[in-house]
Amino acid sequence: MSLTNTTIIAAGLTLLGGAAIAQTPVLTVYTYDSFASDWGPGPAVELAFEEICACDLQFTATGDGAALLSRLRLEGARSEADVVLGLDTNLTTAAVEAGLMAEHGLTAEGLTLPVDWNDPHFLPFDWGYFAFVHRADMEDVPGNFEELAASDASIVIQDPRSSTPGLGLLLWVQNAYGDEAATVWEGLADNVVTVTPGWSEAYGLFLDGEADMVLSYTTSPAYHLIAEEDDSYATASFSEGHYMQIEVGGVLHTADNPELAQQFLDFMVSPAFQAIIPETNWMYPAALSADELPAGFDTLTQPEEALIYPAEEAAAIRDAALDTWQNALSQ
Repeated sequence: MSLTNTTIIAAGLTLLGGAAIAQTPVLTVYTYDSFASDWGPGPAVELAFEEICACDLQFTATGDGAALLSRLRLEGARSEADVVLGLDTNLTTAAVEAGLMAEHGLTAEGLTLPVDWNDPHFLPFDWGYFAFVHRADMEDVPGNFEELAASDASIVIQDPRSSTPGLGLLLWVQNAYGDEAATVWEGLADNVVTVTPGWSEAYGLFLDGEADMVLSYTTSPAYHLIAEEDDSYATASFSEGHYMQIEVGGVLHTADNPELAQQFLDFMVSPAFQAIIPETNWMYPAALSADELPAGFDTLTQPEEALIYPAEEAAAIRDAALDTWQNALSQ
């Protein structure tokens, strides 16, 4: 065979290979940093979904949860995202009002959330309660926000403009104290060591000993207990109750692969996805029962009262709560 013929055949095979790759649909999912990290749910979710979708699932990390909405608003119709994964119910109304979301068209069956679900644009994938994590040997652990403000305990929190836990804290204080929220924040200002862009930075500072407590979740000690066999972390139980976070996924109105995106949302509430959540995202899965959770989750703090605003109400009071927080911390 001549060199020329060999070259032609090789070129043809290369073109055929390239065509096969081009025919593999790509699903682009925007999510937050910790979900897409090597130690988060992303790698296992990618592997499991690609086994059934004949597609290439690609996660794009965009910072923390609230930063997802900011990026999607900025990109608008130019966004490459098919799915957004990691907004919560404090942000869903804003996403819909911005014209970003398509209706998912799916029936939410088998959910085990402690609240009813009927959102036509989003499906939940996990949930949890915000809490302040501390070391188990901490003395005089505060039992509410007023006790925390009166104490010498140092705390690290997240910025509500970029972080869903940070926004959740604002709404937690607002829900618990109403018109007295400003007074509570003025008292807490001296306790705040720093405000980080996202959860990962804040928790890292806490683990490095930079603060006595960090805003996180009642489920966070499960990570240390199960993954590290370390029972030296706990959460403070607050008498006001604990604010609930429900994290969701939705299909973008401008999705290039809407049918594939819908398939991903359906997969998101399936046992294959849900079983990944407890020991990677360290939250309660939205469609698994309590008896399906790993051992260790039964030791976690259970709030006496669950606090949450409906999505529309959270959107309505967000700006006022943010102003209250900024004014208190700037004094």
